[in-house]
Amino acid sequence: MGTFVPFAHFLGGHLDRSERKMIQATLTEPATGVGEPSVSGISWTAVSAGAVASLALTLVLLSLGTGLGLAVVSPWGNSGVSTTTFKIGTGLYFIVMAMFSSAIGGYLAGRLRTKWVGVHTDEVYFRDTAHGFLAWAFASVLGAILLASPAASLIGGAATGATQSAVNSNQSSGPMDGYVDALFRADTAPAQNDSRAELVRLFTISFRNGSDLNPADRTYVAKVVSARTGLSQADAEKRVAEVTTQVKSDLDKTRKNAMQLAFWLTISLFIGALSASLAATEGGGLRDGTWGNKASRR
Repeated sequence: MGTFVPFAHFLGGHLDRSERKMIQATLTEPATGVGEPSVSGISWTAVSAGAVASLALTLVLLSLGTGLGLAVVSPWGNSGVSTTTFKIGTGLYFIVMAMFSSAIGGYLAGRLRTKWVGVHTDEVYFRDTAHGFLAWAFASVLGAILLASPAASLIGGAATGATQSAVNSNQSSGPMDGYVDALFRADTAPAQNDSRAELVRLFTISFRNGSDLNPADRTYVAKVVSARTGLSQADAEKRVAEVTTQVKSDLDKTRKNAMQLAFWLTISLFIGALSASLAATEGGGLRDGTWGNKASRR
């Protein structure tokens, strides 16, 4: 082809227009096999490797964070960090943990992928970014399966066991026990053990349904408290109101803490996705030798 080009130019003056167009079309036709390859643009091996590395680093950093958290908190009053400081520190640690682990996983996903030959540099940049994002997504889903389910089972089992033990150490508490208690409710206060179990069930059903004690239940609870403590009916009703207010305050505080934790986790996930995507472009650029070369990206 190289010897044919000057020969074609040499004959240019002796050929008509149609013959010249035919020669130019032949010369500009791309060679077979030089175009973009038909292989998949995703290297799942590299994505899986980055996701596993990211998840492993997350486990390590979670263990470290748990140790640091136990080191700064204290069960005694006026000791250790405050609750606000602990919550903010926990949220910031989640963000740093997501940035570090996701960046390492994304970098590996971009650096270990197969080099694409004949692909435009803009497309390579997009594919590297996609590799980092997929590595982050795979690690997030895998972490949710491996960590969230066992943690939820342990927490739910512990809470259920504690509730059942408080209600009755020998019998399990069912959803209808509170209604049965209302059927057998007497004017006189029940025995000590029975009254504690009954009041636990009564408070559990009322606050689980998102409502306060109704007037009849509040009067009955005050009557039981008066019989158990020797207080007058008015003082017993006052104590019931104070305890009910405290329960509502504690439940609302727990709700706010869970809400703040969910917000911190959401922010850390977004930052983790961004870190993984950017780190993958760096890893892919270093793999191809194009990182930092702006001209090669255009």
